[in-house]
Parts: sequence; structure tokens; C-alpha cells
Amino acid sequence: MYFYELHEGDEEVFSDVLLATENEMDAEEFFELVQSIRRSVQDTYEDDTLIEAIAAELERDHDFVYVSDERVTAAVNVSVVEEENVLISIDQVDEAAADRDADFRSIVAEFDPEGDPNVN
Repeated sequence: MYFYELHEGDEEVFSDVLLATENEMDAEEFFELVQSIRRSVQDTYEDDTLIEAIAAELERDHDFVYVSDERVTAAVNVSVVEEENVLISIDQVDEAAADRDADFRSIVAEFDPEGDPNVN
């Protein structure tokens, strides 16, 4: 099994998707395939993000598996603190995914604790 990743965003806010396939592909070949798909879907996709649209196309037409939240079978929180090691229910994973379907993905705010508290 070979794994490939797509990233979208900048230094402050980004998202990524993971893809898997049984066929190894040269990195340059994968890049060219992604670029070709990006050009064909970038103005018409209905997914939440461009990388999700590309991943869906790679799965549909190119034998990749898009490892999305819907495919998660089990989730475990792992910590050095024993009490924090827990199995997370799939319902909680589904709720977290539903929360991400809100009208926003991220909010970036600059905070200056020494600044004027009355500035709007």
C-alpha cells in the first residue's frame, strides 16, 4: 500500500487529505495527475475544499482510496497520562465532522494583550 497526501492553505491555516493506493506512482507523475485534475475541477467542484474534490476524482477514476472521516472505524485518544487514554466513539468522530461542515473552517485572530481593549 502506498500513501499520498494533498495539502491546501498557507502557513497559518491549512488542511490536508490522505490517499492510499496499491500501485506505486512516481512523485512527479502523481504531481502531474493532481495538476491535471485540479485544472479540470477548480472552477466547478462542489466539495468543501479543492483537495477534497481532487481526492474524490482520484478515488473515482484512478484507483486511489480517499481516507476521509467517513471511513474511520475506530479512534483512540493517546496520552502519557493514563486517564486520558480512551476509545473515542464513532458518534463523537461523526459529530466532529459535522461541526466542520459549518459555514467556516478556521478563524485566525491576532491578540495583543498590551493593546487597547476598546478597539473594535
